[in-house]
Amino acid sequence: MGRSEAELSMDRQSSVERYPRFSMLGFPVDALSKNDLVDLVAEAVDERRRYIIGHHNLHSIYLSYHEPRMLEFYRRADFAHVDGMAVVLAGRLLGLPLTRTDRTGYADLLPLLAQRAAISGWRIFYLGSGPGIAEQGAKKLRSQYPQIQIQTRHGYFDDAGGPANREILEEIQRFDPQILLVGMGMPRQEIWILENLERLRANAVFCCGALMDGVAGEIPSAPRWLGQIGLEWLYRLIMEPRRLWRRYLLEPWSVLMLLAREWLMQASRNSEAADGEDPHSR
Repeated sequence: MGRSEAELSMDRQSSVERYPRFSMLGFPVDALSKNDLVDLVAEAVDERRRYIIGHHNLHSIYLSYHEPRMLEFYRRADFAHVDGMAVVLAGRLLGLPLTRTDRTGYADLLPLLAQRAAISGWRIFYLGSGPGIAEQGAKKLRSQYPQIQIQTRHGYFDDAGGPANREILEEIQRFDPQILLVGMGMPRQEIWILENLERLRANAVFCCGALMDGVAGEIPSAPRWLGQIGLEWLYRLIMEPRRLWRRYLLEPWSVLMLLAREWLMQASRNSEAADGEDPHSR
């Protein structure tokens, strides 16, 4: 893309500083609305930058304590927005000024992103979902946004540097997208991005889970208002109990223990500070 790694690093730093960034349980969390995320794409395209954009929900936090490469991904990512009201509520418990507008699910982001891409001429490449499903979703997007330029490839392939992976990278390079959506589920999508980072030239690279499965109608999409009140997870659990019961019924308890420990540590530090003690002296 014509810019050195040092220049790109400075660009990322200047952009990160414009948006509120917090640390929660040791992970970076960026307070970004859906409009902010679309603006970041426009900025990256206009200024020839590349942004790796991850997201956080309780599942990502749980996985980050069990899959070391998730931690590596968040260290390399330029932004990590909030995808789940549970993270907003957890942040507020820890004193972070997160609000509902800082939570953006990909079902909420996609209409804005697709509309802006169609108007601006941005090309979108979607990698993920099962054979035929991604293209089915793309057809629906083309009918809604006739000017949109989108290409898809299913996510059922050997990721470990095999010939299929090389073929996919070449296909992405030929299409030359401004936006790359990687929808292969956590942690596979994050690991794939890490392993192929040097060959990804899209301006904005998103991890988006089973986004196109929802667009294609392969999995039920929750009413958007449920996401705003933090109950989208319950809808999804009812619709897909066999696939999601562990994620929604077991994993949150581990994260709650981490939150409780962090909250107690903060309370202890605040108490020591109120007593005039230096909390770092012990």
